[in-house]
Amino acid sequence: MSSSTNTNPQGQNQPGLVASHAEYIKGAAESVIGNVTGSHAWTTSGEQDKAHAKAQLKAATESRNPATDGYGRVEEIAGKVTGCQGMRQEGMASANKPRSE
Repeated sequence: MSSSTNTNPQGQNQPGLVASHAEYIKGAAESVIGNVTGSHAWTTSGEQDKAHAKAQLKAATESRNPATDGYGRVEEIAGKVTGCQGMRQEGMASANKPRSE
């Protein structure tokens, strides 16, 4: 699996939004599998992945400027599809602000 850090334009490592969302979705799927099959290991693994992803998402959004770092409408739609309110809000914020060049 790929790393959950991306390099930002300033060259500093920071948690990646896309990778963190992917990890959260993976964790949610593992939790569902665990609940359906009764597997405590799957459920626990899924909950751990979701918790880690939430921490990474929080770190990524704290240092993010939606006007310059956002994905705009694409991020907003992805947030709606995945049910991630934070991603949806970040997308709306970056879609509604002019980009600085």
